[in-house]
Amino acid sequence: MNSNQKNNSQNITKDKLIKKVFPYIRKYGFQSMKMEEIAKYMDVSKATMYKYFASKEEIMESTVDALIKYIDELVVESDGTIQSFTVGFQQLFEQSVLLAAYIPDDFFNELQAVYPMLYNRLSDAMRQRENRTLMFYQQGNHKGFFNKFNENLIFLQVNVTIRALLDIKYLMTYRMTLTQGLWDYYHMNKYQLFKVDYLQSIDDSNMTAKIDYMESKITRDLL
Repeated sequence: MNSNQKNNSQNITKDKLIKKVFPYIRKYGFQSMKMEEIAKYMDVSKATMYKYFASKEEIMESTVDALIKYIDELVVESDGTIQSFTVGFQQLFEQSVLLAAYIPDDFFNELQAVYPMLYNRLSDAMRQRENRTLMFYQQGNHKGFFNKFNENLIFLQVNVTIRALLDIKYLMTYRMTLTQGLWDYYHMNKYQLFKVDYLQSIDDSNMTAKIDYMESKITRDLL
């Protein structure tokens, strides 16, 4: 095995280990987590973990690298047709829910306090995604498909509403399931964004599998 193949193999293994531990980092925080606990969540021995990560900082660097890679791949494109904007809207909804689920405010705040350089890198990736999303909204407005609105308020609404839906206490207080909340928020988004004349162009049946997937993934990995 040459050096490139060895590095690729190591990177693949590191990615797998990060995927295993991240739900626990997200749920419990990383600052107080001991290396023994991290190895347990990775389902490897402490010695094996140290073969790939020399310190907790390296683990967090790899975690942020994985998150940035995920964010950079969140692209919504349109070809100018109403069909492409309806599909793009549904993709954007799914992306926003999963992104809010995987990068909660507590994680951001802890990262900012402990590893500010990693926080800045992750924040930059989030801003770039917001810029791509803003361009999609502006294109829809220009085509006359979308209602005119303040895009910054949309970003705020997404952040606040989705994070509320991911809060077990909130769901229990209002006797709401996660699936029901996602459907209600999807329909609210749809009516806010699209002009009345184009609502009939949206195929809501496409969302059944998406929302089932989101509910399953969030419940299994995060809640």
